Amino acid sequence: MLKKIVLLMLGLAVGLMGCASSQSANEAGEIRKVKLPMGYIPNVQYAPFYVAVDKGYFAEEGIEIQFDYSFETDGVALTGAGEIPFAVASGEQVLLARSQGLPVVYAFAWYREFPISVVAAPELNINEPADLRGKTIGLPGLFGANYIGLEALLFSGGVESSEVKLDAIGFNQVESFASGRSGVVAVYAANEPVVLRSQGFEFTELRVADYEQLTANGIVTSEMTIANEPDLVRGMARAFSRGIADAAANPEEAYQISMKFVENLKDQDKDVQMQVLLTSIEFWGTDHIGYSDPQAWENMNDLLVKMDLIPAPVDLSKAFTNEFVP
Repeated sequence: MLKKIVLLMLGLAVGLMGCASSQSANEAGEIRKVKLPMGYIPNVQYAPFYVAVDKGYFAEEGIEIQFDYSFETDGVALTGAGEIPFAVASGEQVLLARSQGLPVVYAFAWYREFPISVVAAPELNINEPADLRGKTIGLPGLFGANYIGLEALLFSGGVESSEVKLDAIGFNQVESFASGRSGVVAVYAANEPVVLRSQGFEFTELRVADYEQLTANGIVTSEMTIANEPDLVRGMARAFSRGIADAAANPEEAYQISMKFVENLKDQDKDVQMQVLLTSIEFWGTDHIGYSDPQAWENMNDLLVKMDLIPAPVDLSKAFTNEFVP
C-alpha cells in the first residue's frame, strides 16, 4: 500500500513537470521570496532556520524565507516539479522521488546522523536490534523516517520484517508508551525520549545512528534550480550553514530566537524544550556543516531496495551533491 501511495504522489508531480517552467534568476539586488515546506509544525528543532532569518543571514543572500508547516504539502514533489526551489526532506524521500523520474537533488546535509530511535520498556530486555525479534512495535505508520529507521535497525540485527508486528498508532508514541499500550515504539530521538524522561519513565533506547549510517534531513532542490539559479542554491546553503553554526555554538540564544517563531514555545517547559534542542544538535554534526556522506547514501540506497520501495539502486551521482557546501 505504501508503495502505491508513493507512486501515486510522485506520479502527480511528474505530470506537473510538463507544465511547470523553471524560475529564472532574480536581477541583482532583488529579494527572492522562497516558500519552504518544513514537514512538521513550528518547533525548536528548526532553530538554525530561525537564527538565520533573525540574524539576517538569508537576507544578506537576497532570500526571504516563508516557512510552510502544512502537513499536506509534499515539498519533494513540488520541488521536483519546479513549483518551488527548495524543501526540507530526508534522504529516502530523494531516492524515492528519483526512482519515479523526479529530478530532485539533495544539496545540503543538515542532520549528519539519522535521528530515529526505538524506545522499549526495560522489562522487555531489548538491548540490541536482534532483541526486537517477536515484538510488537508502535510507529506512526508504514511511511516516513520512523519506518525507514526501524527497518534499518531490524536489518542490522538480522531480523526479518515478518518476525515483528508493526502497529500503526499515529503520532502518539508518547501516549501509547505511557499508557502501556505499546511496550516498544519508534520515535524521533530528539523528541519523544526527552518527553518520556521528563515524565519519569524508564526505558532502553536503540539509536539507529549507532548501528546504521543513513542520510537524514537536509535541503533538497532540483536539477533545474541548480542549472538556472546556482547562486540561489549557494546562498541558501551559506545562510543555513551560518544558522546551524550559531545555534550549535549558543543554544540559549537559539532558544530565545526560536520563541519569536514558535508561538507556544514560551508556554512549554523550558528544560524539556532546551533538551530537545541540545539532543538535536548532537545529530547535526558541526565538523563539516552541510557535507553529505557518500557511504550514507549507499547504505540508504541498499536499504530501500531491500524494503522493495525502489526497484533498483538509484544513480547517486545525480541524487546528491556537495558542490554547494560552504
